Amino acid sequence: MVVAQERPSLANVFRQLSGSAFPPVVETYERGKTIFFPGDPAERVYFLLKGAVKLSRVYEAGEEITVALLRENSVFGVLSLITGQKADRFYHSVAFTPVELLSIPIEQVEKALKENPDLSMIMLQGLSSRILQTEMMIETLAHRDMGSRLVSFLLILCRDFGVPSPEGITIDLKLSHQAIAEAIGSTRVTVTRLLGDLKQDQMISIHKKKITVHNPVTLSQQFT
Repeated sequence: MVVAQERPSLANVFRQLSGSAFPPVVETYERGKTIFFPGDPAERVYFLLKGAVKLSRVYEAGEEITVALLRENSVFGVLSLITGQKADRFYHSVAFTPVELLSIPIEQVEKALKENPDLSMIMLQGLSSRILQTEMMIETLAHRDMGSRLVSFLLILCRDFGVPSPEGITIDLKLSHQAIAEAIGSTRVTVTRLLGDLKQDQMISIHKKKITVHNPVTLSQQFT
């Protein structure tokens, strides 16, 4: 009987890339701090060790649209690897929560992708998941009604950051009302009011800035 070998995790592969010749750089950012701006040179690839990172697209009119929220064990800053051409950063990358990152030179990742088919497949799977989330975020921001935007956003967070709990699904992020407002293009005052309405309707509960959605299916049916 042939036993299929289990693929190594992206975390393990990424750490292996950061060998003695290319020592890893560990960086920490407080919530709201920029990791890179659009137009910055794409010199390093990042691996998210702890926390959550927001990727957004900034337009000429100053409008900023959230396209993805990355969770732990995500890799980002890889656009040049996909296009095969040297390119500047396309997204604005911000620490959505306090984060810890591991980064290595992009040339080292390019070399490893050519030598390690497992790494290519693992990164492809991660990028596929992010594309799906980006589509969901675009759908969320298409809602003109802020209540629907908020609920759609909470459901995305349940999918990507949710942990089962006795009360339902707890979003394993400490979220300020301001951070939520920035993600959905609203204001802190509006988000506070809408979350209060959801709490009053017993759709959610909040403890130490962590939101628990009591029944995601019911929430989606009633408010989206």
